Amino acid sequence: MAEKRDYYEVLGVDRNASEEEIKKAYRKKAIQYHPDKNPGDKTAEDKFKEAAEAYDVLSNPDKKSRYDRYGHAGLGGMGAGSGGGFSMDDIFSQFGDIFGGFGDFFGGGRSRSTGRRTPRGTDIRIRVKVSLKDVAHGTEKTVKINKLVQCPECHGKGAASEADIVTCDHCNGTGMVTRMQQTLLGAMQTTSPCPHCGGEGRIVKNPCKKCNGSGLVKQSEEIQFKIPAGVAEGMQLNIQGKGNAAKSGGIPGDLLVVIEEEADNVLVREENNLLYTLYISVPDAIQGCEAEIPAVDGKLKIKIEPGTQPGRMLRLRGKGLPDVNGYGNGDLLVFIQVWIPKKMGKEEKDMVAKLAKSEDFKPDPSPEDRNFFDRVKSFFR
Repeated sequence: MAEKRDYYEVLGVDRNASEEEIKKAYRKKAIQYHPDKNPGDKTAEDKFKEAAEAYDVLSNPDKKSRYDRYGHAGLGGMGAGSGGGFSMDDIFSQFGDIFGGFGDFFGGGRSRSTGRRTPRGTDIRIRVKVSLKDVAHGTEKTVKINKLVQCPECHGKGAASEADIVTCDHCNGTGMVTRMQQTLLGAMQTTSPCPHCGGEGRIVKNPCKKCNGSGLVKQSEEIQFKIPAGVAEGMQLNIQGKGNAAKSGGIPGDLLVVIEEEADNVLVREENNLLYTLYISVPDAIQGCEAEIPAVDGKLKIKIEPGTQPGRMLRLRGKGLPDVNGYGNGDLLVFIQVWIPKKMGKEEKDMVAKLAKSEDFKPDPSPEDRNFFDRVKSFFR
């Protein structure tokens, strides 16, 4: 499978482009590669779909935010149709209106074969919880949702039979009506969905009794999908075509999966790094020791050097979480804290009092110890 191109590169805009600049760039690409201008040219058609896919993401603030942060993986690999997911009618239906005076040339959001607008089903949004192990390795989830599907009795037509469906007289089956208005600038022509047929171009005389003419009924469905490694709280994955069905056999909506990350009991996530606080005793800090610390997939052994100071940080490279775009793993940062007992017996107090008089126990911080806060900051650069 060919690697996806950067969406900004596809439209030829930079990452700081405004909404209007993105819209203009897409319009230019769509005109250049439109199938009507390039009949039989598969390459042009692919570029046309690629531009529509890029615009679908970059024109949507939520999708654009996820893409800017996580790249293609932030869209679940399915968020914008992946080129092959968009049909031509999908593109004309969703984006035809941005072309203004070129609406007829691009279908104006209508089916190219019928002239009617192609209906689209609504999206369904759900929240899914993931554990730290799910984030580390990716996972597969199965959810059961109630959604609108095509009526099994009328197969989505909404009518008891084909004979009960007639062409709308008001729009002559186009689903659109055109009006002329006189303005200060002269006569203006506007086009809008037909109010008599709701833009469908047809009227049902004898509605199906099971769906009351809507062509849709509620039904539960189990849906299985993969969650990529490296996802984060608030990320949204789009599972195309798994939302509510549309009337008259239109384009189904999407299932939007919002990620909820469960807090781990011992490890704290900081982007792709994991943080852990390790408490050691005063004797262990003085003499050094071996310690066992938790990681995503079990335990790790580390060595504590003699004379370790409170606040020291150890970096275990690559033991953190994977980057959602595949750019390697973060680190596991271990913060060393020396546990000072609050209560001691007489014998221990006498030992501490004796040690306090020793020259070896007088504070003598090294330059590295004095620059503690600089070292802390360097871990997060």
